[in-house]
Amino acid sequence: MRAYSSLDRLLERADSLLRAATRTGAEQRRPTPGDELPDPPLGQGPRRTAAGLMRVNHTGEVCAQALYVSQAALARDEDKRHALLEAAREEGDHLYWCEQRLTELGSHTSRLDPLWFVGSCAIGMVAAASGDRWSLGFVEETERQVVAHLDGHLGRLPDEDLRSRAIVAMMRDDEQRHADDAQLRGAAPLPAAVRQAMGWTARVMTTLSYWV
Repeated sequence: MRAYSSLDRLLERADSLLRAATRTGAEQRRPTPGDELPDPPLGQGPRRTAAGLMRVNHTGEVCAQALYVSQAALARDEDKRHALLEAAREEGDHLYWCEQRLTELGSHTSRLDPLWFVGSCAIGMVAAASGDRWSLGFVEETERQVVAHLDGHLGRLPDEDLRSRAIVAMMRDDEQRHADDAQLRGAAPLPAAVRQAMGWTARVMTTLSYWV
């Protein structure tokens, strides 16, 4: 069995980042939740609301891909690295689900997604460079904030939009599991100022992505 050198591992991690950026080789591993549910026509207002929220969710998955893969690229512990990459693959399912639903709603993904991806990569690398426990702490806090956002979306999505609601509910369960897993793996609690800054950044992203 081949022994990988430091250069081999560096190139492998760079390749993971590039694949996440371009979605090269990505596959949908799980069926889209709610595919079997009816999809009644929505009025203009409810359809605009649903599309805006699903666009925000799609952008959140773009950011999640960037965060997880960039953190995995600098992870010191191989077990934690593989866990981050597995979570990134699950986020890839979310990405497909949201994009599919946006198409069904006759809408589009955020035109700012490339900006969010690059920014999230930079944040992920800073978190990872701080050490695995802090990196996991960042994952845990990010996912707990995402769960809160998704709970809010379930309260705002039109009641008759059963497909979007099914997607968001499944995403919420996955994100909660990612947060719990990070905690079990030894995540360090983040300072209050960092958590607050993360919340402000998320508000900017969600507001812009809803409309653009």
